[in-house]
Amino acid sequence: MTTQTILPVNAEGLRQLSEQRQEPTWLTENRLKALELAATLELPKLEKMRIERWDIQNYGSSKESGSIASLAEAPASIQELVKDQESGSLIIQRNSGVVYTKLSSELAAQGVIFTDLQTAIKEHGDLVKAHLHTAVTADEHSVSALHAALWNGGVFLYVPKNVEVSSPLQAVLLTDNEEATFAPHVLIIADTNSSVTYVDNYVSEGSKAVTHNGAVEIFAKSGAKVRYATIHQMGTNVTDLSYRRAIVDNDASMEWIVGEMNNGDTMSDTHSVLKGNGSTSDSKIIAVGSGSQKLNYTTRANHFGKSSESQMITRAVMREEAQAIINGITKIEHGATKSDGQQTEKVLMLSPKARGDANPILLIDEDDVKAGHAASVGQVNQEQIYYLMSRGISREVAESLIIYGFLAPVVSQIPLESLQKQLQAVIEGKLGQ
Repeated sequence: MTTQTILPVNAEGLRQLSEQRQEPTWLTENRLKALELAATLELPKLEKMRIERWDIQNYGSSKESGSIASLAEAPASIQELVKDQESGSLIIQRNSGVVYTKLSSELAAQGVIFTDLQTAIKEHGDLVKAHLHTAVTADEHSVSALHAALWNGGVFLYVPKNVEVSSPLQAVLLTDNEEATFAPHVLIIADTNSSVTYVDNYVSEGSKAVTHNGAVEIFAKSGAKVRYATIHQMGTNVTDLSYRRAIVDNDASMEWIVGEMNNGDTMSDTHSVLKGNGSTSDSKIIAVGSGSQKLNYTTRANHFGKSSESQMITRAVMREEAQAIINGITKIEHGATKSDGQQTEKVLMLSPKARGDANPILLIDEDDVKAGHAASVGQVNQEQIYYLMSRGISREVAESLIIYGFLAPVVSQIPLESLQKQLQAVIEGKLGQ
């Protein structure tokens, strides 16, 4: 059975929107080709879930909010996230466009580019054109095609050769107008022997149904080090479809830290392509499901380079009637000798009606490699609870300690103390504590 994709805009409307934004001809043509593809491609196939039953057609139309001059003018819903960031490097997107951009003078002097993607296309067109939609391509399925056609706002980060950025650059992406398209695209390029940490938050306000169709593309050139941390904490009305992909060259490293804290149905795919010899990838995913959420998380590592290494760790806690499918896929291609791919998926269920499936997958096409996996799904250990209670700790506190200990391997790796505290607060809220 083929499910037809309902296009949220026609070709003429998309062309007019692109021309209004004064986008270059090549981008307009790319958008139109992607829209044409979206009408012919099928929806992505999810393990043990049928995405066609999800509410994924609420794209709305492009509605950009007015820019803000200072963080004091930021929406109340994100004030806590952006406080004390006046002197830092920060981008705020609200609905279909970026409303605030700040790059520290020190980084600007080093040649770092940090701006919204649509501005980057006008000012750094050749650099953007060479990378945009080459990692997350438009022809994968109808969701990626629609993203390539409709993306708006977004973030562009470029770090020049040999530049090491010590302070994290941050972005907050907010949807609070249910009639607005929310499809940001994050494009990060770390040039040879550079290093950078980027952190973003996805948040929402409102009650009407919204589809978030987002993509992240990261290019770590030879010897570069990239750390990407993200927290998604959107409401029950938002269906979140997120694709994240990194292309990692010789001796480069990629670190993913992902907090999946949404309250609505969520599909995410976090993928490292270890293209170069000696390349490495470290992925840490934390998820908490509640209510009647349907969650599908996939973490991937594709080894092409010799002596490449990947590590994937996923921790998920499910409560009430939440259902999660968690896939870890390690693929070692022929020729990727001396590679090492390891993965661990663990699910903790707090309710008899909660469900979590952990699916470790190893696909090995080379002999001289190392690969391993571990997976577990289970309830809270009652013996551990009884032990803690025997030391004078209440059952509620004992359960909390066990849950936080279960999640600690990922939470402790968040690169900002303020972000750690934020994640801790979100976890407590989702666990009803």
